[in-house]
Amino acid sequence: MTPRPVSTDTLLTQLRWRYATKQFDSTRKISADDWRALEEALLLTPSSFGLQPWRFIVVTDQATKEKLVPVSWGQRQVADASHVVVFAISRSLGATDVDRYLGRIAAVRGVTPESLKGFRDMLLGFVAQPADQFNPQNWSARQVYIALGNFLTSAALVGIDACPMEGIEPERYDEILGLREQGYQTVVVAPAGYRASNDKYASLPKVRYAAEEVITHVG
Repeated sequence: MTPRPVSTDTLLTQLRWRYATKQFDSTRKISADDWRALEEALLLTPSSFGLQPWRFIVVTDQATKEKLVPVSWGQRQVADASHVVVFAISRSLGATDVDRYLGRIAAVRGVTPESLKGFRDMLLGFVAQPADQFNPQNWSARQVYIALGNFLTSAALVGIDACPMEGIEPERYDEILGLREQGYQTVVVAPAGYRASNDKYASLPKVRYAAEEVITHVG
């Protein structure tokens, strides 16, 4: 049975409601049920070939969040938000990642690894391209931004505030969270929670170009 979709009115209302939250209410926490839904939304994010070259680090420990403030250009969102999602990518995308993914396909869909040989050969050819033709970090970063967009929209639809942040020192995030040892590197972060009542940016009108300036119809 096809699930009932979210109405267009609800979609647009929530997207108009959301904004890049500058001040979070540190006393309000996201419920366990709501957070489980947002984590599953992250897992459901599409990626090229389905390779999922990412890892999502969820930080709720207050002491760790405070350590992240100085390496986030002093921005308090990472300390005051309920949860902070760190979007990281693999440092060395290669054959190991391909085989891990194919193993997951075989397990989930009940097929043999041998039946996936053609797909494996194609993926190996893709990730093994010469450096002057393919940069795995750049490609993986583009994939993880799909996850970021999916997370922001999903949070808005359930009434949770979030703020995408590139104003960070990725290498210091890696150091604080031990990501280098795990083979990952930070790309972008998104604190999530609930806006503070005195955040003046919540009531400012959105500044967007008119549709005719950015949308072109063909046909």
